[in-house]
Amino acid sequence: MSRILITSALPYAAGAKHLGNLAGSMLPADVYARFQRSRGRETLYICATDEHGTPAELAAAAAGLPVADFCAQAHTKLYEIGRGFGLSFDHFGRSSSPQNHRLTQRFAQSLWEAGFIEERVTQQVYSLADRRFLPDRYVIGTCPHCGYDAARGDQCENCTRVLDPADLIHPRSAISGSTEIEIRDSKHLFLRQSLFAGKLRAWIEGKRSEWPNLVTSIALKWLDEGLQDRGITRDLSWGVPVNAIDWGPDPEGRRPDAAGLASKVFYVWFDAPIEYIGATWEWADAQAREAGREPDDADWERWWRAPGAADVTYVEFMGKDNVPFHTVGFPCTLFGVNEKVDAGGRFTPRENAPWKLVDELKGFNWLNYYGGKFSTSQKRGVFMDQALDLLPADYWRWWLTANAPESADSSFTWEQFQDQINADLADVLGNFVNRICKFAESRFEGVVPEGGQPGALDEKLEADVLAKLREYTGHMEEREFRKATAALRQLWVLGNQYLTEAAPWTAIKTDRDRAAVAVRYGLNLAALFGKVSEPFIPFAAEKIADALGEPYPGRWPSLEGGVLGTLEPGRPVRAPEVLFRKVEADQVAEWRERFGGPEAAAEPA
Repeated sequence: MSRILITSALPYAAGAKHLGNLAGSMLPADVYARFQRSRGRETLYICATDEHGTPAELAAAAAGLPVADFCAQAHTKLYEIGRGFGLSFDHFGRSSSPQNHRLTQRFAQSLWEAGFIEERVTQQVYSLADRRFLPDRYVIGTCPHCGYDAARGDQCENCTRVLDPADLIHPRSAISGSTEIEIRDSKHLFLRQSLFAGKLRAWIEGKRSEWPNLVTSIALKWLDEGLQDRGITRDLSWGVPVNAIDWGPDPEGRRPDAAGLASKVFYVWFDAPIEYIGATWEWADAQAREAGREPDDADWERWWRAPGAADVTYVEFMGKDNVPFHTVGFPCTLFGVNEKVDAGGRFTPRENAPWKLVDELKGFNWLNYYGGKFSTSQKRGVFMDQALDLLPADYWRWWLTANAPESADSSFTWEQFQDQINADLADVLGNFVNRICKFAESRFEGVVPEGGQPGALDEKLEADVLAKLREYTGHMEEREFRKATAALRQLWVLGNQYLTEAAPWTAIKTDRDRAAVAVRYGLNLAALFGKVSEPFIPFAAEKIADALGEPYPGRWPSLEGGVLGTLEPGRPVRAPEVLFRKVEADQVAEWRERFGGPEAAAEPA
């Protein structure tokens, strides 16, 4: 049976994230990890804070803190918020970790010695006012492709094109706002991605039937436009240092110019994906220390390197802005450390066992706020830390996955949120569980009743439930979360329909055995709902399990049948507290006033 390795896009160490960040990476990764664990598969969910590059430096400067201190605080905060949402990371690492530094330098050295990195003198933006080079996000200007006037020097958020700072029209400093800038020469290292264009295209074409069209179309668009070599160093002080490497010679016998590369660090988009491996190394070291033994590289390499990783299925989750870096940049890095190329352009495996590339990549579109972008500066939209102050995590988890921006952008509105939470969670699931448990308490002494024989209605229920469970499980295996939530809701509806038809509160007046059968089936339905709802609403699922004396988290039910006979007669049960309270109109009015409504989304970000 395959082991499942799961990663989600690394959140920048630059403050709390909005609901779109949660919906497009970390939450679906957690849902999938919980599902795979419940099926008994060895599962490892890895995430981390992305701590290098200009976002962290700018945020630290704004906070008046040294960047290392700021990142340490941000890591703790983001981890705690994630846990508040029930994100079940097996490890939440840091891209500034010693493990990631060592891996990044090791990969760069390997790429250099294989001839896949070369030195180039490039033109970089220099700010006269700030007296320094301005890499990437330190430069803001107009995108030359779409005309968006707030594009960053590394990528345009509007059209998702990857940029160099020198590409921007009317550039200005993100530090001082000064337009007194000029272009100067600076020496940098470049990953020769163009060498991998043919190999990369063949790899992506081979994934077209497996990956969402969103993912393959973005990757192939890059290739169709011509794969460019990419600078992988920057003029910054915070990051993985370049000159800490004991460089060997490249195939031409050359070594990097130490003086020309002094005080440079690796580009954040070179080291950040490597942190998926680095964080797994961090996890393995922590596990070894906890067990009182010395760390062993085999513990983390079994997830990432052949032959140990031969039975691993690696699944990534991310928003569409991150797709190019994970379908082009990081694969080119791994191609380069896995293989060598001869003068004829033929690739052959290198002596060391290869590093694992992603098997399944789930990309998401944008989650917007009333049709416009979430904006911190404009105080528009709900952010993760604020959301938990308003309502329990399960409310958000359910709505965000039920409305996941899988095939197109989706939009959050308070009115739709209220309607769906009240209908799905309060009226359908919560009402069913509380109703059947309270009836068992009041009329059957708070135990699963015995007696009576199942009839046609009960047999039909079992068949309908099993069919829907199989459908739901299939959607979960395929990571189709909107379809999965729809199937799960239909499963809950089957329970309500059954209770309406079986009507144990009526039957008990004349036929206690018939009522006992209905209650027994109803309680088994509640137990089933708790088990299979856990990936989406884990906190409510735990309350259901506790009320029915079931283990938590439970194992996924068999798809062969017998799913409504797990609670033995005589088992004590009790009614849980109200699982979901309705979202009221006055709350919606208050939140629209606080966070903005459709009128706010029309304003520029």
